[in-house]
Amino acid sequence: MDERIISFLIRAKQATYAGKGAETASSRIQSHDLAYREGELLYLDTYLGGERFAGEEALWIAENPFWSMNYAGRVLGQPFSGDFLKEALLRVPREKPFRGPDAYARGDYAYRCETAGSFDWFQGYETITCRGRLIYECYFHGGLIR
Repeated sequence: MDERIISFLIRAKQATYAGKGAETASSRIQSHDLAYREGELLYLDTYLGGERFAGEEALWIAENPFWSMNYAGRVLGQPFSGDFLKEALLRVPREKPFRGPDAYARGDYAYRCETAGSFDWFQGYETITCRGRLIYECYFHGGLIR
């Protein structure tokens, strides 16, 4: 995969939701939208909901759709921490630039992310546990657009 595209995607993810970036105007009724642009590269993340949510991240090159990832998840229990989720997502790995790292932990919280496939076509599942109890889950899938 083109290193320029991967680097852009990582910067975009870190500057938007994970980095507590500002939302842009809603593209749909009550949607949360975040955008990041560098020249001809554009990244958009749009989602609906909060404790139960669904959304899409997408990347365009010169106004042409190039890559997309859909996701859906839910909070299963307390004490869920959105800040902890964002900490994990800030650590998006270059070799799997989809969500967060395979594992990340701080205090009572542990994040896990399992993926199959490559940047071209992938699917995955992430969880957060608190003191060993599952409190969050999210499924995601995506790949190149043709």
